[in-house]
Amino acid sequence: MKFTETKLKGCFILEPTVFEDERGYFFEAFNDQKFEQIIGSKSIFVQDNQSQSQYGVVRGLHMQTGEHGQAKLVRVLEGRVLDVAVDVRPGSATYGQYVEVELSAINKRQLYVPRGFLHGFSVLSENAVFFYKCDNHYHKVAEDGVHPLDRELGIDWQIPREEMILSVKDEEAQSFMVFKEKNGIG
Repeated sequence: MKFTETKLKGCFILEPTVFEDERGYFFEAFNDQKFEQIIGSKSIFVQDNQSQSQYGVVRGLHMQTGEHGQAKLVRVLEGRVLDVAVDVRPGSATYGQYVEVELSAINKRQLYVPRGFLHGFSVLSENAVFFYKCDNHYHKVAEDGVHPLDRELGIDWQIPREEMILSVKDEEAQSFMVFKEKNGIG
């Protein structure tokens, strides 16, 4: 498995070594020893989540805060998405910057999103099944987020606005400016 650190420290793209033959394919999706060696700490995943979405769905930008913060290892089991991670770690040199990576059932890439990041994705295929491991349990009281179409962030979700499908929660999410003010960032 190949690990490539993105421009955001601690955020990695994982690309498996895929073994294919006439029967199909095999690859190692997760190995705790390799993961610990590259990430630099033991990450014990405690919760797996899976969602199915149709073309045009944009989910995010979400995070869990404080002691309930979550690191995630995300991948696509069916279809294709644009996955986005935004660094909101106080004091980070890349605060407010984001990375985007296409994850698909074909490329089998994964993205490791550390704690202290907003996360979201848009569905680029007719349907997508999205799977992610979390290193902490979900707690509703620790939810936070930013509107996915925030102008300051300026993320291109690769979906025309008139074709986007957002939840009511995401449509009503705060701006990045309000998020920064709430968190004491200038």
